[in-house]
Amino acid sequence: MFVPCDGLHPPQLRDYSLILPAVSVGNVGQLAVDLIISTLNMVKVGYIYTDCLVPMAGSDPYAVSIGKSELSINAEVYFLAERKLAVLQIRSPVIKNKSKAFRQMLVSWIKRSEFAQVILLSSSHAYQRDDQQLLGTPFRYLVTPAMQNSVGEALRDLHWKEMETVAAYPGVSESEKRIWIPGGGITKSLYTDSCTEGIHLAVLLKFCSEGDNIPDAFSLVNYLNEWMPLVEHSIGDSTETPAKLKIPNSWRLLFGSGLPPALF
Repeated sequence: MFVPCDGLHPPQLRDYSLILPAVSVGNVGQLAVDLIISTLNMVKVGYIYTDCLVPMAGSDPYAVSIGKSELSINAEVYFLAERKLAVLQIRSPVIKNKSKAFRQMLVSWIKRSEFAQVILLSSSHAYQRDDQQLLGTPFRYLVTPAMQNSVGEALRDLHWKEMETVAAYPGVSESEKRIWIPGGGITKSLYTDSCTEGIHLAVLLKFCSEGDNIPDAFSLVNYLNEWMPLVEHSIGDSTETPAKLKIPNSWRLLFGSGLPPALF
């Protein structure tokens, strides 16, 4: 359930766009959401109280100075009224066997809040691509039937590639097809739930591998920015150039603090 921050009234989110990540390979969706929150200086308005995520608490990842006492937890909601934009950042994985309950909670909150559209940022294992996915762009998208009429043509005009279906039983039967997103966490199941519930949801994902996934996060935000302009571009208004993105201070220690000098 959504709980507003102390002293704040629950924000009215009707007709807002919601962006959220899937906890997936390389944490690309979460890193991309970090970039969006940091770049747009979004304000935290509450958090999602749930027992479906691994508990965690830490310092504010977007603090601009050392010593801020505010803590961050595993699922927080950020807000930008002038853009009619809300962002849910998820910082820990779903507990085993609680994926369905977590999805049901998300779907219920999305429907209750009456979001105009939901964008799920995700990733998938590059090494498990089908043959037809090996060529061309590493990005794919999916939209629910409820959203197809409103954005389907716009996405095709961008020459984006829709996620391909692959054989459900490769080598045995090629007639039965399915959507397969290995390493995508709840991506496919949340998409399926949204199709059933009539939610306007789009999935944007990138094929990638584990490692330094900061470049993948930058490219995924730029991919989103082609369709849903959130951030100004570096040179003029051309979508061919990268967007101006602000890296959170917490990323300085993304791979630890380095080797201690005492070792040498």
